[in-house]
Amino acid sequence: MKNILYISLILLIIFFGSCSDFLDKQLPQGILSDEQVKDPKYIDNLVISAYAIWISAEDINSSFSMWNYDVRSDDAYKGGNGTSDGDVFHQLEISQGILTTNWNISDMWQRLYNCISRANTALALLDKVDESAYPLKNERVAEMKFLRAYGHFLLKRLYKHIPFAMNENLSTKEYNDLSNTEYTNDQGWQLIIDDLKDAYRVLPVKQTDVGRPSKAAAAAFLAKVYLYKAYHQDNENTNEVTSINKAELDSVVKYTDPSIYTSGGYGLESDFHNNFRPEKQYENGVESIWAMQYSKNDGTTYGNLNWSYGLIVPNIAGVTDGGCDFYKPSQNLVNAFRTDKSGLPYLDTFNQKDYDKSMDYADPRLFLTVGMPGLPYEFNKKYIMSENSTWSRSNGLYGYYVTLKQNVDPDYVGTYLIKGSWWGTSENRIVFRYAEVMLDRAEALVQLNDGRIPEAIGLVNTLRTRAKQSTGVISDYESKYGVKFNIGQYEGTYSQPEALKIVKMERRLEMGMEGERFFDLVRWGEADSVLNKYYAEETSHCAIFSSAKFTKNKNEYLPIPYAQIAASNGHYKQNIGNW
Repeated sequence: MKNILYISLILLIIFFGSCSDFLDKQLPQGILSDEQVKDPKYIDNLVISAYAIWISAEDINSSFSMWNYDVRSDDAYKGGNGTSDGDVFHQLEISQGILTTNWNISDMWQRLYNCISRANTALALLDKVDESAYPLKNERVAEMKFLRAYGHFLLKRLYKHIPFAMNENLSTKEYNDLSNTEYTNDQGWQLIIDDLKDAYRVLPVKQTDVGRPSKAAAAAFLAKVYLYKAYHQDNENTNEVTSINKAELDSVVKYTDPSIYTSGGYGLESDFHNNFRPEKQYENGVESIWAMQYSKNDGTTYGNLNWSYGLIVPNIAGVTDGGCDFYKPSQNLVNAFRTDKSGLPYLDTFNQKDYDKSMDYADPRLFLTVGMPGLPYEFNKKYIMSENSTWSRSNGLYGYYVTLKQNVDPDYVGTYLIKGSWWGTSENRIVFRYAEVMLDRAEALVQLNDGRIPEAIGLVNTLRTRAKQSTGVISDYESKYGVKFNIGQYEGTYSQPEALKIVKMERRLEMGMEGERFFDLVRWGEADSVLNKYYAEETSHCAIFSSAKFTKNKNEYLPIPYAQIAASNGHYKQNIGNW
């Protein structure tokens, strides 16, 4: 049986056949001569196709935002109509009953390798073209390597041991002979870094077209990969962090240097909420370093909408009928936003008391991240949330909170929220935003512990200052709904362990419900301790966790799909954990 990665080679057919959703004209039909395929317009079509698959290949069950897989974290419940609604994701959220044959394990693998194959297809043609005939060659090669790196990055975070399709000119046999154990964990990260360094050297400081990565995008991506690489997990018999590499932390600091970003015009939005608005004036804003470009009214029936959030929309009668109410914020996440009288979070005891909006102080970002009973849904006072089936299809099993970052004001139905087979939105999804660059830098500085902890705390305080002023759409929440905003600054001197707690908590608050939390816990080597504590504490809020148990050195990563193992002719090895 042929290795399923053979699809990477077969997808060369794309060039001679089907057309991407983004293309304005058909790709050439039939077999073309070498000279014809080197025509710049055909090269451009292949490049656009490599971008377009990041929109067209994802769907409600396999979102490249990773929300479906973040239900494994302490940020979110699966949601929906109950445990049997999307049962394979229920297995992920309780870390029990996961099978190598589950469709959601195999589906994401195939979709992401399809994305990699598009980049490789474009690269294979670019290899044959002389720069004199195609002046943009080097820049387009850099873009395709960036996209290839992104595909491998998402796969590596999910499955750890993956085959790397790094040579776009492999023969069929060479594709079939790729192994998922050819490289150590550390070497795998380095392959991704190598692609990104090539991209960083070539990409321009500014791009004319939105959606193409700039030098700052490559830097932000490099910083993130180096941060993952720094937490070494190279004992093949465990998923434990065995050491933290200072040279790689130095690289994080290098690629988060503020000058890289200010030269490209990047920085923090004045209001945190601006990053999660669909209106054109907010898309591709100053904080958006690289984003997935969704669209509407572009000549197709629905445009290139983000359908992958279709399951997240609540079921508002007569408005969003058919909304499925998945990816619901956890009580644990809500509690994390509680603050004390000085406006600081409870770093060690935040979950000992459930947040009560009538009594407790809270970070304003709570109300921009989580929709709560008694408050307007998506800041629209026509839709006040309450404890009923509109806001919980499971009738309270998964609680009554709703995520706000992915959803859109119901008054935008027909404009920014559109009904097709599912609900879709044209709101961009930011992949790398400047706030995360700051958090990456702060974490590296603390882990280096070389006297720059005050700088790290300063970066955290900058984000907290921005959070304090991010009250534009919630300015009347204190007077009208009785909530209590309070967010303060960290002052004084902190030890490394104290500073690390501060940075990790700030990352959770700033990035909550953006699909990063589970991967952070695995990267830090904390998934088993944090999640088993979470299961025990959340049982009273969400009964599904009574049977949950996270198994160390197994549940950190998904198993290699059975179909891939079976098709690999012995070249793939299953992950540890007795799957």
